[in-house]
Amino acid sequence: MPNPPDPIDPDVDLHVPAQRQELHLPFVALVSLGGGLGGVARYGLSSFVPGAWGLFVINVLGSFFIGVLMGVVPRPLVRAFFGVGLLGGFTTFSSYALSWSVFLWLTPVCAVLAAFLGLRVTR
Repeated sequence: MPNPPDPIDPDVDLHVPAQRQELHLPFVALVSLGGGLGGVARYGLSSFVPGAWGLFVINVLGSFFIGVLMGVVPRPLVRAFFGVGLLGGFTTFSSYALSWSVFLWLTPVCAVLAAFLGLRVTR
């Protein structure tokens, strides 16, 4: 007998009413709006700092701000807009993997350190 399909998000129990709010329109709309604005911001910054250096700066800067955000903003909808949407659309970890250079290993290391530093600065 086949296994039942996995839920949409294994971290969310849809039987708990408080965890169902991820599916509400305000959450989805804020993430979408933030993602669009983050993508535009990434494009703007990459026109000033092109190539692998631009991707490196974008990912490290975005990771730092994600760390700061997680340290100072307790509200879920604000985190959804800025963290998942804006900064998620701003950072671009899929693109950096295409540049076969020192940035291939340097970007994730520096991004994690920047996120930790951002969180540490706010606490």
